[in-house]
Amino acid sequence: MIDPAVLRLYAVTCSGTTDARALEAALEGGATAVQLREKELGDDALLEKAREFAAICARYRVPLIINDRIDIARRSGAAGVHLGQGDGLTAEARGALGPGKILGISVHTVDEAMEAARLGADYLGIGAVFPTATKADAQSVPPRQLRSITAAVPLPAVAIGGITEENLPRLRGCGIAGVAVVSAIFQADDITEAARRLRAAADEVCAPTPKNSGESR
Repeated sequence: MIDPAVLRLYAVTCSGTTDARALEAALEGGATAVQLREKELGDDALLEKAREFAAICARYRVPLIINDRIDIARRSGAAGVHLGQGDGLTAEARGALGPGKILGISVHTVDEAMEAARLGADYLGIGAVFPTATKADAQSVPPRQLRSITAAVPLPAVAIGGITEENLPRLRGCGIAGVAVVSAIFQADDITEAARRLRAAADEVCAPTPKNSGESR
């Protein structure tokens, strides 16, 4: 199982706009994991960018996770892959990814979380916890539902969706290991400072909480 501390500030790149300089700025600010999310790039360009980002993340000892693409994750030297409910999520995903790699799975319900655990997920991505322009059709997961999911499955989880420095404290007590942030980091005027402030807020809100077998938080 992945160290929950790795998920504390999970920076998700903005498709088409996050370059190497922006990535390094986020890492300097304290991002603990990075997801490369590129929906528009062709295979060759995506592989090239994944290899570049994997090398940068390795210097900071931070895992790079590839969104959707198990093949790119394996070929680029990335630490793992993150799959959504519609991204080829099958019992074969864990084996196809290869040994020692991280598998994250997006979930919205307790049933989906339990299935993700059965499929061998290392962590869960839960959201959208707040309205978000990044993914306008994202399914809403209110705090009560978020708490139910984290209590039901002994996997670390990151909350995602519309998270900012201002609303992050509302996630206190929801049982999350960290927060996944897109625009609040990579669309900030000062990416390093934005990451630093979000990391400080996440460290306070996502204080280590012992996992259990389902006891209510």
